[in-house]
This record gives sequence, C-alpha cells and structure tokens, in this order.
Amino acid sequence: MGFWVLNAQIARYDRLTMKDLRTTLLDTTDSRLLAALQKNAHLTAQELGEMLSLSTSQAGRRRQRLEADGYIESYTARLSAARLGLAVQAFVQVEMASHQPEMARSFASLLSTRPEVISAWTLTGEADYLLRVFCPDLSALNRLLHDVLLPHAAVARVRSQIVMDQLKSDAPLPT
Repeated sequence: MGFWVLNAQIARYDRLTMKDLRTTLLDTTDSRLLAALQKNAHLTAQELGEMLSLSTSQAGRRRQRLEADGYIESYTARLSAARLGLAVQAFVQVEMASHQPEMARSFASLLSTRPEVISAWTLTGEADYLLRVFCPDLSALNRLLHDVLLPHAAVARVRSQIVMDQLKSDAPLPT
C-alpha cells in the first residue's frame, strides 16, 4: 500500500474516531447519570452525587459535560393530555402526491404551525410521513385531516389510527 493511501486511510479513521469519540467516552457512571435524569430531570447535583457515589461537584461537572456534548438536549415537563382536555390521540399516515423538494418544505412548514401535531417522522414504505397528534375530540381530528392536511397540494392520502389505550408511555431511551 502506498504511503499516501495509508495516510489517507489513517486520516479518515482519525476523523471517524474523533467524530464518534464522544459516544465511546460514556462510562458506566455517565450511563447511570443519564438514566437517572431521564426518570427525574429535577435531580440536584447533590442527589446525583449520592446516587452515583460522587461528590456534588463531580456529579455537577459530569452533568454539565453531558449537556455540552449534546447527550442532554433539553429538560422538559411531561404534561397530562387528559388534564389538558386532549382526549384523542392518533397516528396519521400521510402519502404524498408530489415529492418535489419545495412541496416537502411546504408540508413541513405546515406541520410546524400545527400545535396538535406533536411529532412527525419521514418513513420508508407506503406512507411518507407518520404524525402523532393530540386533539380534544374526534371533530377536531376530523378538521385536522379534512381541512388542513388533505387540502395541501402535496398530499395524496391520509390514514388515521386512533389510540384506544396506551400500554407503555414514552419511556426513557436505553443508556
């Protein structure tokens, strides 16, 4: 193997390992800290330290490093849909009539304006998008489908599945 080819391979390996280095630097304590914070984001550095057998300052520094490295994206509150009057949860599959980039951007923009659409994914397979929506009632879901989604120029078809019961709530990510 030539000198330049070998150096190029080493340089490529170095870039890959530097890019992926953060994921390999998680130790057991980091994983335990992340798992604890997913269950209760209000834990103080002192409480984390006690749980992880670390000093308060060590636990706080680990938390700050994990935030800075992007493992912790944000802290949020999980609200009760029922208490907020959002009685209907549904998944909506959307098939596009047009896959032109400007149409996709327009559809994404539409979704960003709709508070009842809490998650949206692009998919492989028959449907192009999967939306998770919360509405106060079936009439509101019907209006979202027929007055908002279907009239969009890029949408060919929508199919909705109404959630009857949620057996497992959104669980923490495995760490």
